[in-house]
Amino acid sequence: MLSRTIRTQGSFLRRSQLTITRSFSVTFNMQNAQKRSPTGIVLMNMGGPSKVEETYDFLYQLFADNDLIPISAKYQKTIAKYIAKFRTPKIEKQYREIGGGSPIRKWSEYQATEVCKILDKTCPETAPHKPYVAFRYAKPLTAETYKQMLKDGVKKAVAFSQYPHFSYSTTGSSINELWRQIKALDSERSISWSVIDRWPTNEGLIKAFSENITKKLQEFPQPVRDKVVLLFSAHSLPMDVVNTGDACPAEVAATVYNIMQKLKFKNPYRLVWQSQVGPKPWLGAQTAEIAEFLGPKVDGLMFIPIAFTSDHIETLHEIDLGVIGESEYKDKFKRCESLNGNQTFIEGMADLVKSHLQSNQLYSNQLPLDFALGKSNDPVKDLSLVFGNHEST
Repeated sequence: MLSRTIRTQGSFLRRSQLTITRSFSVTFNMQNAQKRSPTGIVLMNMGGPSKVEETYDFLYQLFADNDLIPISAKYQKTIAKYIAKFRTPKIEKQYREIGGGSPIRKWSEYQATEVCKILDKTCPETAPHKPYVAFRYAKPLTAETYKQMLKDGVKKAVAFSQYPHFSYSTTGSSINELWRQIKALDSERSISWSVIDRWPTNEGLIKAFSENITKKLQEFPQPVRDKVVLLFSAHSLPMDVVNTGDACPAEVAATVYNIMQKLKFKNPYRLVWQSQVGPKPWLGAQTAEIAEFLGPKVDGLMFIPIAFTSDHIETLHEIDLGVIGESEYKDKFKRCESLNGNQTFIEGMADLVKSHLQSNQLYSNQLPLDFALGKSNDPVKDLSLVFGNHEST
């Protein structure tokens, strides 16, 4: 009895000691994190006007970007003013019809905050992690976010592209803009940057889309459920961008294939393209045209916004109110829910950032080729100047 009591007490003491050690370790890590400057996690995206009255500025910034819509290196900004002025009334009306503005800022800030909460627990060596959003064409613009990061004392930052599929016209444009702001605002190079420039087959991304598709399929009658055509709809690109060898079409296709593989190819599917603007040739087939062609021929059709990480005008208006709402076959059409606050997706993002931070990789092996092929009137000419530690001594 005595020996059993001694063994029990010994076991209790060991467990208590282990608990104290772990508590001390957690407390020590938290105290260390509080002393360190924050690691900035910067979600970069196109953005959208949060208020209707911000529409003109958004459109001007968008059409003034020669990386996205190459019109004229010399007269791009002048032409952009006229296009923005002409298109503003129509686009303002569309934003009013979806609730008075784009929800992309709300969702981006939510996603960034949740990712940082997870990282503070799973990646304590780079904690604390501070969330930021930097939009290319809407508030908060890259310059505004950069100024805030400097005020916050950020020394290390990850530019996390919210385009899972690299295109020089989107992620490339954001990197070019980041380099401009580094030169304008941070000549001392107080912030050391790295970038997640593509993630088309990220496990969380694939799983989250698969979950949302499976859930939406349950809304179709059981007899036709496996016959429903899945239309994966991505934002199109001008053909003069595609013909430079842009990586985007292949990477979007990689995401689609991985999702269908996870779904065991139960449904017929196609990749289609939306949001073409202007008279120049754009990548097709066009989402609206394919939907109207298939409408009378299929039992059901689902739209999946495959290149978007949250809702905005392309999903809420172009697809919901336009392609579906104006179709005579709308009773057969449904749209898969966007990723928005999907927990599987957010956890996948956090895992991706954690792996990136622990790898010490500044950018992907593909990025130098992307910039060699991409065309811009104001490009980054040497990626090694943008990323890595360049702090003045």
